[in-house]
Amino acid sequence: MIIQQINTTKKAVPLVKPFKTALRTVTVAEAIYVEITLDNGLKGYGEAPPTHVVTGDSVASIQFAIEEVFAPQLIGQDLRYSDHVFHLLHNAMVRNTSAKAALDMALYDLLAQAANMPLYQFLGGARQELKTDFTVSVNEPAEMAADAQRYVESGFDVLKIKVGIGSPEDDIRRIQAIRQAVTDDVVLRLDANQGWSAKDAVRIIGRMEDLDLGIEFIEQPVPAHDIDGLAYVTNHTLLPIMADESVFSLYDARRIIEGRAADMFNIKLMKAGGIYEALKINALAQSYDMTCMVGSMIETKLGVTAAAHFAASQSNILYYDFDAPLMLNEETIEGGIQYDGSRITFTDARGLGIGGMK
Repeated sequence: MIIQQINTTKKAVPLVKPFKTALRTVTVAEAIYVEITLDNGLKGYGEAPPTHVVTGDSVASIQFAIEEVFAPQLIGQDLRYSDHVFHLLHNAMVRNTSAKAALDMALYDLLAQAANMPLYQFLGGARQELKTDFTVSVNEPAEMAADAQRYVESGFDVLKIKVGIGSPEDDIRRIQAIRQAVTDDVVLRLDANQGWSAKDAVRIIGRMEDLDLGIEFIEQPVPAHDIDGLAYVTNHTLLPIMADESVFSLYDARRIIEGRAADMFNIKLMKAGGIYEALKINALAQSYDMTCMVGSMIETKLGVTAAAHFAASQSNILYYDFDAPLMLNEETIEGGIQYDGSRITFTDARGLGIGGMK
């Protein structure tokens, strides 16, 4: 179980349709793939996308961190002493969470393979399948309504709606147009991606509550650093509020819980630095009876497979945002999770079930 080699590969895959949020527009999914080889021949895989406006990582910084900082620390280490290995990974360099996440998921892939178990079972095995939402990018109301209708016709009955650009009235018109385009049994979740001020958020959410638009919860209404503002929104609205960009670490999570600043967390491996730290965040949330979502950045099927395995392993993770691979023009790996409309299933293969890269 000695780590013998760590290799990186650049990937770039065009999106079927531009992905637009209050923070950015993405037309190509970029990533650094990681392959870790043990002395017994086992290979583990991981992925790190550059998400400049959230994690601050770029393709160049991820590759440098992995090859020049983390690899020299990890090569030669015995994965049978996994806690020591993860301690080395997380203390070799501050931040750089995407690079850490890629290595972390490859290490967990190897641990589960060695245990002869799929990763979601190795981590806890709370459930055997998931149902993902599908994201509607922020655009003009008519375009968003048409997109929503198309996704519902493709088998998705939970939609994540991006808002937070333009005036508050623009966002209300967007949601009204979508609600008119889909049936009442379609669940709508809103994600402002930090696009509102606290006072605007309370006003907008209050209007939406009065209009009875069938919204399940609101994700990250205010800037990530504004924890007081997040608490203000949470305490002055009826709809549940989810923290996303405000929660990178266990310490962020504790601050939000102690300040009663949000009702739920969106845990992402790229923010937490991988499964090792994500498990800690989720355990803290669970100890306060808090339910969580697991989502992803614009990632390929490799990174989302790891996130899905983590999500399926924990009983209080009830919401899943794993549509990113469905937005891409091509697949880049063999194996991994399987999609049937909104339904995600796992194979019986060991670890992440990755058969190789295409």
